[in-house]
Amino acid sequence: MFLNKDSIIINGVSMGQYIVEAKYGYNKLWGEDSGRNLNGDMVASLIGIFPKIIINFRPLTQSEMEVITPILDAPRQSVTYYDPTKHANVTMQTYTGDYEITNKNIVGGLHKNEGFQVSFIATKKRVWLNETNK
Repeated sequence: MFLNKDSIIINGVSMGQYIVEAKYGYNKLWGEDSGRNLNGDMVASLIGIFPKIIINFRPLTQSEMEVITPILDAPRQSVTYYDPTKHANVTMQTYTGDYEITNKNIVGGLHKNEGFQVSFIATKKRVWLNETNK
């Protein structure tokens, strides 16, 4: 399987039917000793890479929102996605960023929400290929 919307599974729910885009980030966290020395050379200790998946949801119906919002409101999620470095699906524990749901048709009584975006951020660093879980 390759990077596609059907490769994202959160808390056992396939996200493919709900999303229009996923952005995969591999954010590096550097130690306190990071910076440039007097020679101008970069010196730093890499603490780890913390994956972050930003998902853009399409406009969802009420029943779809009732499936998705408990996942988003939970303190932790179990996210399975395709990791191109490992050439395999991996599962990580995440927390979510804040999200907002906009309903522009509230006066007309249609009650259809606009699409929205949520970040799923790893709670632990991604394990390197030659590294064991610590």
